[in-house]
Amino acid sequence: METLRLENVSKSFDKVEAVKSLNFSVSPGTMYGFLGPNGAGKTTTLRMIMEIILPDAGAIHLLGQPNALYLRDRVGYLPEERGLYRKMKVHEALHFFAELKGMRKKDYLAKVNIWLDRFDLGPARDKKVEELSKGNQQKLQFLTTVLHEPDLVILDEPFMGLDPLNVQLVKDVMLEQKKRGAAIVFSTHQMHEAERLCDAICLINRGEKMLDGNLASIKKSYGPKNIILSYTGKSDYLQDQALVEHYNDYGQYVEVTLQKGVAPKAFLYRALEHAEITRFEVAEPSLHEIFLSVVKSN
Repeated sequence: METLRLENVSKSFDKVEAVKSLNFSVSPGTMYGFLGPNGAGKTTTLRMIMEIILPDAGAIHLLGQPNALYLRDRVGYLPEERGLYRKMKVHEALHFFAELKGMRKKDYLAKVNIWLDRFDLGPARDKKVEELSKGNQQKLQFLTTVLHEPDLVILDEPFMGLDPLNVQLVKDVMLEQKKRGAAIVFSTHQMHEAERLCDAICLINRGEKMLDGNLASIKKSYGPKNIILSYTGKSDYLQDQALVEHYNDYGQYVEVTLQKGVAPKAFLYRALEHAEITRFEVAEPSLHEIFLSVVKSN
């Protein structure tokens, strides 16, 4: 059974189509990246899944049930605009959200201190939320999202405002949630993080789906266009526009993007005519490159 499925979901604000006939599905135990540039419709879509706003058309199925508001207790949601009660104490905020999601007191009391200590919030448990740094408020809100072990975890920009150490901590917990069988849907502008984490992605632009599917398959479909190259000698062949779309020289090596249809072997033969090659690696395009290519072409 799919954890989440969207069927032809659309939403307009005045005359602006924010989301256009969007379809995708997410299975249990899947890390799903919901990607796109600013204004693409990502946050609008996530809010429709949570029934904060309603779609104009289409259907959203949660755990096999259509428009099942009663199942929202089995969802954890981290909104883009963080929303904690600022006058609450840290531990009170966790207790409040746990009860809101139907947890029994004995269950959440056993977990709260463990989570607070893991996120270095133990010393702040009796502080008011407004006394915390923005980074610690972000961590606290993330804890309210996963404390009740939801079947579906929705994270809108989960790494925003976090330092590298805490980004890694959040990623570790996301992977743990996936391992226990939860479906994770998250949006981010950090393509390198999405590439490391995702099993599948959906890329939208101007409210329309541009790409959807298994990330490894998507990267494979774009072909081995990138070459990592180190050489001594002439570099005239890098200017050959019949072979090379563009290249970046990083000093110790050159990263070359081949023209569509050019085989890496053909480029290697041409390079050997001009230089001594000390390193030659064929690489798949990065998610960042795929993202730029799709968005620019649309």
